[in-house]
Amino acid sequence: MPSLLDLLAVDHPIIQAPMAGTSTPAMAAEVANAGALGSLGVAAMDPAGAHAAIVAVRERSRRSLNVNVFCHQPAHPDAAVEAAWIERLRPEFERFGAAPPKALREIYTTFLHDDAMLSTLLAEKPKVVSFHLGLPPEERVRALLGAGIVLFGSATSLDEGRRCVAAGVHAVVAQGYEAGGHRGVFDVEAPDDRLTTVALTRLLVRHLPVPVIAAGGIMDGAGIAAVLRLGASAAQLGTAFVACPESQADAGHRAALMSNAANHTVMTRAISGRPARCLANRFTALTREVAPREVPSYPIAYDAGKALNLAAKAKGETGFGAQWAGQGAPLARCLPAARLVGELVAEMA
Repeated sequence: MPSLLDLLAVDHPIIQAPMAGTSTPAMAAEVANAGALGSLGVAAMDPAGAHAAIVAVRERSRRSLNVNVFCHQPAHPDAAVEAAWIERLRPEFERFGAAPPKALREIYTTFLHDDAMLSTLLAEKPKVVSFHLGLPPEERVRALLGAGIVLFGSATSLDEGRRCVAAGVHAVVAQGYEAGGHRGVFDVEAPDDRLTTVALTRLLVRHLPVPVIAAGGIMDGAGIAAVLRLGASAAQLGTAFVACPESQADAGHRAALMSNAANHTVMTRAISGRPARCLANRFTALTREVAPREVPSYPIAYDAGKALNLAAKAKGETGFGAQWAGQGAPLARCLPAARLVGELVAEMA
């Protein structure tokens, strides 16, 4: 069997995480041209936007590309919960001279039912399509496999890893609890064992018949080398690329990442409606004591969070953003993406 690197047609066992809202075509292309696997997160895009982003990568690079989609269950609207959430946030909106939304919307479409996004991926045929927050229906997996696309599934437990393998993926991303951004649990209501990257990687390597990609808290070449010694075939890094100039992270996110705030991350549902690791900021402090049942379903809650962030930024306050970051955030570096890949490769030695 070919190795994972041969399957992906890349030179280095490094994958830039497909951070929706942060990864850009420029970043993916620079990473790819440096010999690693560049990625695009299209969960927040419509099919036309995803098409344009893939084309933009290909204008800069002809190397392998990973396109990531979210496979979450559709939102469960609850008018009472949503109205209460709006009222909870109203004083913060008013502090910035703004009014909250009158109602909240399901702002993103899940790949589970997005026929147009599937058609876009089948037409564009990126080297890799990766799934997060769950798995798509069998017929969608078959269609992608039939197009010759390599598939990744994200898992936070051995059970989820086995489900990924049963679905037909080529490799499983072991997302440790240290990871920034959205926790990849398939069922947000089920107990979460909060396995670390080290423990989860070893479990999946021991029990799964496919390559494992370690993710979560990995920020430098020493971390990559460590997970390779654990049996991982590659490492996926997200927070390490947030401060790159090609990133779409705003100035507030970058400044927080380079400050003492990087030493403090929290897992919160309040920003989007799903558990996600974020730099501790004004929004996480405001919602620290909120019970999960009080937060609207994903991605309905995100509609309110994004609106509040826009209102605050208009007045110069950047602490209400979705400043996703993993526990390795204090190790972040502000380097161009290609140079960062070069540094990671050198450090691995």
